[in-house]
Amino acid sequence: MTTVVAGILERDGRVLICQRKADQAHPLKWEFPGGKVEPGESPEAALARELREELGIESGPGSQVTRYEFTYPGKNPILLIFLAVADWQGDAENLIFERIVWEQRARLQEYEFLEGDLPFLASHL
Repeated sequence: MTTVVAGILERDGRVLICQRKADQAHPLKWEFPGGKVEPGESPEAALARELREELGIESGPGSQVTRYEFTYPGKNPILLIFLAVADWQGDAENLIFERIVWEQRARLQEYEFLEGDLPFLASHL
């Protein structure tokens, strides 16, 4: 099973969300930064790598908020692990996304998130 990590970064009461590009799978959907865990990599190390690659920041280890399995139609199940990232160095910059936004928790439901993130949003944000 593929394991995917998602980082929950908060600053000044806002959460960082990222919009996928139009030419990617799930075009223009919103998500939390992160990605696939590589073989031999811990979820925490994978998230640190992904945040470096996607946002140009160096992060401390995230603490697990929740995990669950999710299956997109016609795909194999994935294990989603959400990690809260309390501290990082550098300013998050958009290196691979269509857009990144620091948004208030109360407004997150206004965005069209990946289906796999919806259970997390419903129960944790």
